[in-house]
Amino acid sequence: MSKSTKAVLGLCMVAFVAACAPKQEEVVYVEQPVTTEPTYTGKYK
Repeated sequence: MSKSTKAVLGLCMVAFVAACAPKQEEVVYVEQPVTTEPTYTGKYK
């Protein structure tokens, strides 16, 4: 086999193995904005 054929087969094998690898679950943390609770002002008594 020629060198280019070996290279193409090698790349195909690497792509196949990478595609069949188990997927790892990504953990994404979303920071919640810190807000203060509204206080009762007595405006509507």
